[in-house]
Amino acid sequence: MGETITVDGTRCEHCEKTVEEPLESRAGVTAASADHAASTAGIEGSAATDDLLAAVEAAGYEASA
Repeated sequence: MGETITVDGTRCEHCEKTVEEPLESRAGVTAASADHAASTAGIEGSAATDDLLAAVEAAGYEASA
């Protein structure tokens, strides 16, 4: 099951990694891929959306579903 969230504030590949790492550490996430050009992150797995948004916000970025 996949989900895409909007991530505001990413500007480069380093930002992508900064978003991907906390997402991938969440229970239920099997893969995460951020795209700074599209301002999105795609997540595979069964984690709750609120948990995903919290992970991105803890990394210093704004996120919305």
